[in-house]
Amino acid sequence: MCLGIPGQIIELCPEEPSLAIVDIGGVRRPVNIACIVDEDHPPDACLGDWVLIHVGFAMSRIHETEAQRTLDLLSKLGEVQTEMETIRQANSS
Repeated sequence: MCLGIPGQIIELCPEEPSLAIVDIGGVRRPVNIACIVDEDHPPDACLGDWVLIHVGFAMSRIHETEAQRTLDLLSKLGEVQTEMETIRQANSS
């Protein structure tokens, strides 16, 4: 199973046309956007797009609402994981 993380394209890398800076939950990373660029949607049109990222590649454009729902879910999963780890540590004491 593959996990894609939503992020928003905030900047293009002028020295490398297939790379863009993407904000992923406040963390900015270079991401390859070659898979989402075509003659109808050139790199300049990608600014502001929400994309689904997997291993450093923007695999597809997604709607902002879907991106926010996914980010909220991932945040809740992180909170649950932290709570479970706290319970495990308390039970092992």
